[in-house]
Amino acid sequence: MARWLPRSPDLARFFQKLNRVKTLEDDMMETSFNRCLSTVDLTLLGIGGMVGSGLYVLTGTVAKEIAGPAVILSFIIAGFASLLAALCYAEFGARVPKTGSAYMFTYVSVGEIWAFLIGWNVLLEYMIGGAAVARAWSGYLDSIFNHKIKNFTEAHVGAWQVPFLARYPDFLAAAILLVATAFISFGAKVSSWLNHVFSAVSMGVILFILVMGFVLAQPKNWSAQEGGFAPYGLSGIMAGTATCFYAFVGFDVIAASSEEARNPQRAVPRAIAFSLGLATGAYILVSMVLTLMVPWHTLDPDSALADAFYRRGYAWAGFLVAAGSICAMNTVLLSNLFSLPRIVYAMAEDGLFFQVFSRVHPRTQVPVVGIVVFGLLMALLALVFDLEALVQFLSIGTLLAYTFVAASIIVLRFQQQKAGGPAAGGSAVAAGGRPGAEPHESPAAGELKEYESFSDKLQLVDRDKSKEHREPGQLKAAFEPYLEFLSDFYPGEVVTVAVVTLMVSAVCLCSILVFGNTHLHLPTWSYCLLLVLFSLGFFLSLLLIWAHEQQRSTQTFQIPLVPLSPALSIVLNIYLMLKLSYMTWLRFAIWLLLGLLVYFGYGIWHSKENLREPRAQRLSARYVVFPSGSLQERLQAVQPSAQPAAELPDTHTAEDGKR
Repeated sequence: MARWLPRSPDLARFFQKLNRVKTLEDDMMETSFNRCLSTVDLTLLGIGGMVGSGLYVLTGTVAKEIAGPAVILSFIIAGFASLLAALCYAEFGARVPKTGSAYMFTYVSVGEIWAFLIGWNVLLEYMIGGAAVARAWSGYLDSIFNHKIKNFTEAHVGAWQVPFLARYPDFLAAAILLVATAFISFGAKVSSWLNHVFSAVSMGVILFILVMGFVLAQPKNWSAQEGGFAPYGLSGIMAGTATCFYAFVGFDVIAASSEEARNPQRAVPRAIAFSLGLATGAYILVSMVLTLMVPWHTLDPDSALADAFYRRGYAWAGFLVAAGSICAMNTVLLSNLFSLPRIVYAMAEDGLFFQVFSRVHPRTQVPVVGIVVFGLLMALLALVFDLEALVQFLSIGTLLAYTFVAASIIVLRFQQQKAGGPAAGGSAVAAGGRPGAEPHESPAAGELKEYESFSDKLQLVDRDKSKEHREPGQLKAAFEPYLEFLSDFYPGEVVTVAVVTLMVSAVCLCSILVFGNTHLHLPTWSYCLLLVLFSLGFFLSLLLIWAHEQQRSTQTFQIPLVPLSPALSIVLNIYLMLKLSYMTWLRFAIWLLLGLLVYFGYGIWHSKENLREPRAQRLSARYVVFPSGSLQERLQAVQPSAQPAAELPDTHTAEDGKR
């Protein structure tokens, strides 16, 4: 029976396949897409992706059912957490100007299977986002006509009483998605022009809402008679924060469009900063206005802003808001349909998804097959599913993508730049060497080391520990006397282990915070003890990462305070994920299992990294570097290219005699 069990070398190769990273081209600016988008184009794409149904629908839903007027605090916390994630996206988008967003960022730094799972979840995120916005668009248009569309559909088609499905099929939502799909197929310039028009109308409507809303504001609506400012307490605020993440998912459309930006190194970070700042301010101010105009418990979750103006006696204003919100939601539809096919294209181009989606139309220079197929899938989702169930599912995919991108930033910062890797300014380290290596460095006196691979280990053998200049991933000189046992590891290995430990500690810490008093019913002493232990593990992992050298400043944008900023993003994202309902996690687990079936059934076999893997060799060599003699003398015997092949046997014999 033992012969049927996999051998250790086979298992090692299998796990290496799962964790292999993507090899980037030398010229990352080369692309089959049309680089035609400016900083303004990207900024308006980001604003269009964030300011839409979240502003006109989620503000009312979260205020009435989850947080009350404290929805303002929910948006502030969600905006701060999104800022941490956005900075990570900005650094990656500038350094790796390729389409794919979180999928691409994870692939170049963490590993293939993790990248596929992130890409798989991002696909669902965009499909659900587009479907949810289309249903909100339909609901707002229906409210303008006094729900005549809904009543007509229920009377002639019928109503459903099925969990997670809409009460009636929304043909209008499906139709608008099909129309938007057709426009997106015409190319990036057409999509950008349409987005400019709708964004201008949307920002005008938001300005009107703020001015008119503050005129009609009544502070008594936050008083104790109406339930107070935070009727659901801190738990409601944090639960609202998890749902409010839906409002900020649009900024990653900028990173997904980096392959079509003229100057991604500058345009991507600036566009992300501008769009996220404007969107966060709009959400906070509109939430404030909405809950001051009418009591929070009387809001209409489906069309809160328009209904608030109607109830205050300004029917014309409500009509204007409803019409403007439709324009805003059009920008979100364009954003989702713009990003989704490009992420599918990136996965298909790498061989992890079906190859048909990697085809780019020669005239429009967009992935038309992906646009049409996933536009149809979005239309199907909008036709039959309930908006609230879709929004809850959307948040978990977004938070998971943010978490992995933040972890990827830490891993990438403490890795040595490899050939074909994301190096600043397009430079890369030559294979078999390291930047800044001196040609005549020798090992420290009295040091004996054995290595199994000459090309992989030369840089470690040739390291001078007393030299101040150290490469990324190596232990800082100040910590070496105290952590000397860590200096024998590969540069970056300890950091990778510490990142995994940090994430595990964050999951345990957040689980205790969320479930310790409610579901687990822990005694006070054990609750506090576990909090201290997991917090200690988190901060020790953070300190261990910080004790290593990271890559020096580059010409592209870099997130400040690494590893602290990404670590805060990780722990906050995990906390918000755990605040979501168990049904959301169940549906998420089912989607992940489907993704694993696709990966192991197709992706792992068709990955283009298979073509770059060297063929397995049965021969292996071991090299011993002695403290005496120079490094060059000891290694001459294992460099066949430096001397004629006929002389190799004699040279090896002579060297063996010396040893």
